[in-house]
Amino acid sequence: MSEKNVLENNGLENNESVKAVFEIDRLKDIVVALRAENGCPWDRAQTHSSLKTTVVEEAAEVVCGINILDQTGDPENLKEELGDLLLQVMFHAVMAEEEGLFTLADVARTASAKMIRRHPHVFSGVEFASDEERHKSWEEIKKAEKEGKEWQEPYLAAAMNETEELIRVAQRRKGFISS
Repeated sequence: MSEKNVLENNGLENNESVKAVFEIDRLKDIVVALRAENGCPWDRAQTHSSLKTTVVEEAAEVVCGINILDQTGDPENLKEELGDLLLQVMFHAVMAEEEGLFTLADVARTASAKMIRRHPHVFSGVEFASDEERHKSWEEIKKAEKEGKEWQEPYLAAAMNETEELIRVAQRRKGFISS
């Protein structure tokens, strides 16, 4: 049964939230099929590490899509590139689920909880006297979130350096610089 039929049969053809859930489930099913025994050998062979360049490349392409939107008003490239970046998130979440690490629901739940926690003025009725006070609260919340995780900080500096090299790899792959 097609998406249109499923949504229409349930009176949900105009519900964007339901359509989003349907499409995210569909994307997950596609990635699972690609990584299955009878799926695509290339997709099955991928690991979190082997996809680092692709994640960086797709993030850069989202920046390109934003620039195109800003300069031309055309949203099509941004929509496509956000989809490619979403595919990367899905790919990593599916691999993590295969490995028993976490699920896509865990990823979404973590992001949701973080945004709710960091926006008490929106979700908890907290009022701030100024933008500065709200920003200070944001920083204090972030600091509290990192408490006990200070050992992770050196990894970020190394990841920033690695990302610079991954950008050069992506530039070579795209033909923007020569080997």
